[in-house]
This record gives sequence, structure tokens and C-alpha cells, in this order.
Amino acid sequence: MDILIACEESGTVRDAFIKRGHNAMSCDILPSKTPGPHHQGDVRDVLSDGWDMMIAHPPCTHLAVSGARWFKHKQAEQQESLKFVRLLLEADINKIALENPISIISTQVRKPDQIIHPWQYGHGETKATCLWLKNLPLLTPTDIVEGRDARIHKMPPSADRGRLRSVTYQGIAEAMAGQWG
Repeated sequence: MDILIACEESGTVRDAFIKRGHNAMSCDILPSKTPGPHHQGDVRDVLSDGWDMMIAHPPCTHLAVSGARWFKHKQAEQQESLKFVRLLLEADINKIALENPISIISTQVRKPDQIIHPWQYGHGETKATCLWLKNLPLLTPTDIVEGRDARIHKMPPSADRGRLRSVTYQGIAEAMAGQWG
């Protein structure tokens, strides 16, 4: 299967699908942090290249409710971000999963099909992650573990904080590849 992993610089989801024999390519405006098929640039440049599936991780900077106190100051940015989310969800690709934290996508576009946490996939942490799905089943938990640490929420400020908070957990990436691939 040909799979586009949109807005991913880490290569985590891309590599999980490649490991299972799929032709997967990540795409981000930033270079990939790991070696592998990666298009550095705007995902719109490759969106209509005949993909069978897309897993999209649009930037949550202007969407996530964790930044709600700033919403009144970034109305234009929010509208642009929502327009991008709609573009991804409406892409001419048979199977689509869009991933984002709890955000205004739920009220401005549609409610998510599923909310998952890392602790359901082998990581003892909480991080509510919403999935909006098209022609894909809900993800089934693969390894429910003890521990409910909010490590991501407690991360101290740093230049890399946003990037580190957005990396997909390995267990979730493997569940996506195993169940959707």
C-alpha cells in the first residue's frame, strides 16, 4: 500500500509502516529527523500523488485547547489551520486518519471518531489524542499498562518543546501500521 504520513518530521509512523512492507513516505516542511523516504515541503505538493492511505498530523499550535487562553489573539491563524484540516480530511485518498490533541476541530469541523492515550499502547502516560477517520476502523488498544503520568503536559519550556510534544508514541505508530496496514 502507498501511504503518505503528512506533517511528520520524526519518521515514527512512516517507519512503522515501512517495517510492515508498505511504501510509506513522510512529508513535512522540516527535514526528517531519521533517514527514510521524506518529502521536505508543503504536503499540498504531494497530496494528489495517488496515495492509498494518509495519516495526517497537522500542526496543533492554533487548534489545541491547551492554548485556549490565546484564541482571541489568533483568529486568522485558527481559520487558516482549520482550512488546512478540512483540506486534509477531504483529500481524494481512500483511507484517512487525522490525529490531533483535544482541539477546536471537534467543534468547528466534526467530533473525532476516537480518543486514545499512550497508556493503551504500552506507554505509561496520558495524552488525549483524537483521531478523525475515513474508511478506517477504530484503533484497538494493544498493550494497556499501569501508570498515568502526564509527562508531556509537565514538559518545561524549551526551544524543542513543541516538536517533542508532537512526536507519535512508538506503540501508537505500531498499532496504526498493524491494524490499518
